[in-house]
Amino acid sequence: MTTAPDLSAFIKAYDVRGLVGSQLTEEVVEALGAGFVDEIGAAGSEVVVGHDMRDSSPVFVAAFARGAQARGAAVVNLGLCSTDESYFASGRYDAPAAMFTASHNPATYNGIKFSRAGAQGISIGTGLAGIRDRASAYLGEGAIPAVAEPGGYSERDVLADYAAYLRELVDLSAVRPLRIVVDAGNGMGGMTVPAVLGTAAGLPALPLEIIPLYFELDGTFPNHEANPLEPENLRDLQAAVLEHGADLGLAFDGDADRCFVIDERGEPVTPSAVAAIVALREITRVRAAGEQGEIHVIHNLITSRVVAETIEAAGATPVRTNVGHSLIKDRMRETGAIFGGEHSAHYYFRDFWGADNGMLAAMHLIAQFGEYEGPLSALAAEFTPYTASGEINSTVTDVPAAYTRIVEAFTGRGEFDELDGLTVTGTADDGFWWFNVRPSNTEPLLRLNAEAATASTMQVLRDEVLALIRA
Repeated sequence: MTTAPDLSAFIKAYDVRGLVGSQLTEEVVEALGAGFVDEIGAAGSEVVVGHDMRDSSPVFVAAFARGAQARGAAVVNLGLCSTDESYFASGRYDAPAAMFTASHNPATYNGIKFSRAGAQGISIGTGLAGIRDRASAYLGEGAIPAVAEPGGYSERDVLADYAAYLRELVDLSAVRPLRIVVDAGNGMGGMTVPAVLGTAAGLPALPLEIIPLYFELDGTFPNHEANPLEPENLRDLQAAVLEHGADLGLAFDGDADRCFVIDERGEPVTPSAVAAIVALREITRVRAAGEQGEIHVIHNLITSRVVAETIEAAGATPVRTNVGHSLIKDRMRETGAIFGGEHSAHYYFRDFWGADNGMLAAMHLIAQFGEYEGPLSALAAEFTPYTASGEINSTVTDVPAAYTRIVEAFTGRGEFDELDGLTVTGTADDGFWWFNVRPSNTEPLLRLNAEAATASTMQVLRDEVLALIRA
């Protein structure tokens, strides 16, 4: 027996995310491959494995394949792909999947996003802890015993099928001509955008002029971090939209499963506005297709109130959830929801096996905008009636004490709920407002999101709650 590394240090709530060499090693990854196959009972079945453009990814895929094959799974290597491509393969072939990526994290990181067959998410409570524990046991034993019939190995390129499937879901052939700047951040969008929105996968040309920024696949991210959630990483895109007189800009994160939108003025369009637009399109589409009964659309509790209002106005039922990737996938299945949107620019589609797909959300936005006569800023304004603070993080050592201060200050002024952290919604008649405070799962942080009917109300609310948090 040997001393196994502490896998819990880098296996988090929804995925594996660790430092290459010190945490993620070939030995650890091989054990995770074996543990994955054991935990989900994949011996004798196919497991699809894909990876992003990080230098460490191909080596880790090979190690994972060794562990998975030893325990009886037939490994299908997708090669370079986006995370939503791996979900496509998992759904199309009804096979479990492992995607090697650290998303927007720096080049020193890598990780794994696991799915059950049909792109069903795996979180710490639905199998990831079991994978971790099985891998730890193998590492402690110092060997992975091979089953009587180890699995085979093959390679499969799904990019063309993926692109064709998205074109089937959203028809962009009749939109008005649009000029679009796309910042791939040297991530996988540099491969998927030319295939889906261009002709690289052999599909017909669309009436879109794509102006590329940083399409070269480079896991060292030489231009900026592939994390569009941070405003500084949008500056090049904003400048390029203005320079080229573009109609809009799109920014993808490293594994291209999230997409952020910039209007013609270089201003960000909030993910909540995108979620509301896509929700409206999906509700309209399924009703037109003859779908009867109650239609559910998911939004997490810190999206703008306009998302729920849009869903209700379209005759569907909004389902308010916690923040969390795998949790929302589970709720998509439980409710049969046609769509789900998060504040973080994750967008989930029933027609995409309940998984998230930033490219598909971008296509819906392009389709809606392609039928709209005004600029994108005007369309976005229709779905941005309120003012939001954005997420503000504060280092807090005593979270219960901070909660107590907030509750005492707002008792009698708002309604409280504890779906995910603490949400307070104003009850007075002098203007709508709400805020949510929730702790980080991994750091001593409290995250604040606030929204109000006016900018001045939001600013006063934000500053008051921050003072209570940081007292």
